[in-house]
Amino acid sequence: MSPRAQDPLAALDGLTLRPPEADDAGRLCAAYLHNREHLEPWDPRRDAAFYTEAGQRRLLEQDAERTRLGLGDRWLLLDGDRVVGRINLNNLVRGVFASASLGYWVDRDHLHRGLARGLVEHAVGRARELGLHRLEAGTVVANTASQAVLRAAGFTEFGYAEKYLFIAGAWQDHRLFQRILHDDDLT
Repeated sequence: MSPRAQDPLAALDGLTLRPPEADDAGRLCAAYLHNREHLEPWDPRRDAAFYTEAGQRRLLEQDAERTRLGLGDRWLLLDGDRVVGRINLNNLVRGVFASASLGYWVDRDHLHRGLARGLVEHAVGRARELGLHRLEAGTVVANTASQAVLRAAGFTEFGYAEKYLFIAGAWQDHRLFQRILHDDDLT
């Protein structure tokens, strides 16, 4: 059995996984420009400002505030000084729901190396640290690669949502996945 099959996080060896910092705006701008065509089928339409350093700086500030408020958690994957992936816990809800939504992407030049699964496993570990009960993720129906990553990471499909999110300029159907992290009492 390969080391990657034994430990999905091993795929991240040699790369840096860390929370975003204010000075990452330029790196994120470069990454999104480099991956624009690769990500467009799976993302909402982005305005021109999204692809600028100033636009990324503004988004980083918003993300930092959401993280400070406990509404999310984010990490960047870097190869040297270049952003090659990102993973987010979004819409983090405490209380009886104890859940968050998962979002991630990997640079087009770094596909098929197990990085997406490593990122997802990292997020699962972080969600456990935060005491969450479950993680959920939705994928555009045609995004079979992401569905395979989620299944390999122990997520199960639990639904199909018609016209779920406005992605790539249209309301897109999604497959919905979840991973139950624990069944512990909330008290």
